[in-house]
Amino acid sequence: MRISKNILIVLFVFFVQFGFGQKGNSKELLGRVMEQSTPVEGVNIINNTTQVATVSDSDGNFSISVREGEVLVFSAVNLDPLRRRITLEDLNSSLLVVKMTAKEVELKEVIVNENANITAENLGIIPYGQKKYTPAERKVYTATSTSVDKLLNAMSGRTAMLKKEVKVEEKEALFRKLEYVFDENYYTDRLKIPVDYIKGFQLFCIEDTDFAVSLNTKNKTMSMFLITDLARKYLTILENEK
Repeated sequence: MRISKNILIVLFVFFVQFGFGQKGNSKELLGRVMEQSTPVEGVNIINNTTQVATVSDSDGNFSISVREGEVLVFSAVNLDPLRRRITLEDLNSSLLVVKMTAKEVELKEVIVNENANITAENLGIIPYGQKKYTPAERKVYTATSTSVDKLLNAMSGRTAMLKKEVKVEEKEALFRKLEYVFDENYYTDRLKIPVDYIKGFQLFCIEDTDFAVSLNTKNKTMSMFLITDLARKYLTILENEK
């Protein structure tokens, strides 16, 4: 039985189109975006041919429709962009793992002068001129910050107690400063203070208002002048106690 020429042409066109259609069919590709060993959320994935887009989830997973030979573009704020041409092997894999690289952030050079006075104000943490409270001072401020707090804490005696804590804290701070101003030899050789009485003499000094001011203002010349007279008075007290 003879087959007409027209029928053969129709069959040929059908099989050709079917063959191209099979090769050109898109497939839903499952993948996961990783940065080193960490899944990455929020990566934008775009099919560069069809402009179909998706975003990776919290586990780095994504799915997108793609054909062999098409290019997927991966991008995220903190990652270097990546282009991936899809192969037949990619389409046949159960999960396509895409590894991206974190962007290198170039930091501006910061030169720190070892003599610079680095403070919270210089770093912009607190405004210039703002009152800085010690722990004890913060407690007093809180206790007197409103009229109700001020009245209640005054009646209970808490405010007075907190103010005493502030005074103790101030003395402790002065004592620590004095420990670094003069070495032990200065007390024993220059001021003639017995070594066993140095700590007691330091406590005696910080009770003097003028000497406390000289320490707080870092006026060492004035401190040396005042401590000489204080040493004379302290030695007199020790002599009278014998």
